[in-house]
Amino acid sequence: MVAATPKAPIFDQVKVGDPIKPIVLPPISRHQLALYCGGSGDHNPIHVDLDFAKKFGFKDVFAHGMLSMGFLGRLVTSYAPRDRIRRLGTRFTSITWPGDVITLSGKVTGKREEGGEKLIDLEVKCTNQNGQDTLQGHATVAAN
Repeated sequence: MVAATPKAPIFDQVKVGDPIKPIVLPPISRHQLALYCGGSGDHNPIHVDLDFAKKFGFKDVFAHGMLSMGFLGRLVTSYAPRDRIRRLGTRFTSITWPGDVITLSGKVTGKREEGGEKLIDLEVKCTNQNGQDTLQGHATVAAN
C-alpha cells in the first residue's frame, strides 16, 4: 500500500508544539538489512555478517545509520510533500539492532518567514521499544 502524498501544512494553522503523527515500524529484520545493503550500495559486512560484527566487539549485526535517516525522511514526508522539504539533518545517538521496533515521531519547534517562504521547523527522532532515541534530527519544511 502506497501512502497518499500529504498536502503542505498551512502556516497559520500550525502551532509550535504540534506533534507529527507517529509511525511505528515493524521490527528490524536481518532480511531488511541485507536488502538495504544491496539498495544502498553499502556492503559493509558489519551489517549482515554476525561473525564479522562479533570480531569487532558487537553483540550482533546492526542497522545502517542511513537506514534510520531514511526512516526520518519517511516521517517528514508524511507531514509535508517532498518538494516542500528544505532541510533534514540528523545525529546518530544509539545503535539500531535486529528486532528493534522503531517509532518515528516529531513536533513543530518553530515557525518563520525567510526568503519569501513560510517555514516550519521540526524536531524528529527514531526511538526504540525501550524508549531510547537512536537518531535525533531537525527538519524544515515550506508551508502554504
